[in-house]
Amino acid sequence: MIWERRTLRSVAGQVRSSRIAEGVEHLTTAGLEDRMVRGRILDMVRSAVPFDAYAFLRTDPVTAVGCSPLAEVPDLSMLPDLIRLKYLTSVNRWTTLASTATLLDTTDGQPEQSLIWRERLAGLGIRDVLSAVFRDRFGCWGFLDLWRRDHAFTGSEVAAVTAALPAITLLLRQVQAAELSADDAPPAPRGPGALVLSPGLVVRAHTPQTQDWLSALIPPGEGRSPVPASAYNVAAQLLANEAGVDAQPPQARVHLHGGAWLTLRADRLAGEQAPEDRDIVVTMEATSPVERREIYSRAHALTAREDELLAQLAQGHDTRTVAGLMAISELTVQDHLKAVFAKTATSSRRELLARCAGR
Repeated sequence: MIWERRTLRSVAGQVRSSRIAEGVEHLTTAGLEDRMVRGRILDMVRSAVPFDAYAFLRTDPVTAVGCSPLAEVPDLSMLPDLIRLKYLTSVNRWTTLASTATLLDTTDGQPEQSLIWRERLAGLGIRDVLSAVFRDRFGCWGFLDLWRRDHAFTGSEVAAVTAALPAITLLLRQVQAAELSADDAPPAPRGPGALVLSPGLVVRAHTPQTQDWLSALIPPGEGRSPVPASAYNVAAQLLANEAGVDAQPPQARVHLHGGAWLTLRADRLAGEQAPEDRDIVVTMEATSPVERREIYSRAHALTAREDELLAQLAQGHDTRTVAGLMAISELTVQDHLKAVFAKTATSSRRELLARCAGR
């Protein structure tokens, strides 16, 4: 009888593991906006692993800083503080997480400092969090926290999400590749914006252009102001830098719509106060062609040599010059170029460079 129960649990776990992975593998990104894709991924995960709240963020593939968050949290007023603590907590941080982990399992026996995040969530009625990171050799494409109230996540549930990581990671990278290759008309130019936050991430002030950037990033409901969640993430990364939790720069590049991309950066304002007491300014401006090209190469899975070739072409060099600069033959340049055309679904240098630059 015991053997039968164990067998049934094992079979149920295998079914759960395959359900998410197979569902994601059959999900097409054609005609779907990024947030819709992530919404469908969440639906597939929920069908096998129930949860009560979540935070699903895309990240800049290089800095791993969160941007374009899709979240449902118990108390929206606590969002700035929750984001701040998430970035300052080393436990199950997506930048060091190998694949998946749960909060209850990881914090058992941890020093008191590591329990602050767990205790704050407990105050919101959250008992356990299943964390997952979507990373491949080309970069970090996002992370997911699933929050549960009543009971801990089981081993088979963790295994189910873990089994789906490769498929979800590939899908998130393909979404970014599609966004970078969109044929939409170039967006109307926007001026830079700035948002001033307190050390506790309370909004102090902002420039008029800031609201335009934030509304384009996460469209607010009718009659509501946009929630600056992406700015909170970049500012929280600055706090993580200062606390020695993570060394990546407080910067994130994120797609808005069509060919528009936004770069957010955070820094402290100058002043006579101690650095930790100074306000934080988050700047927002259109992503430069060079910054965009880096993501374009990673999203299309270009090798280091292919990326180097693309950089040389972007500078206007011809085949002979590229061959000399890369110390390879002109035939090898053409071979690399054919591989880049295949990966980016382009057929000419002009088309390749236009899509890479967002023109």
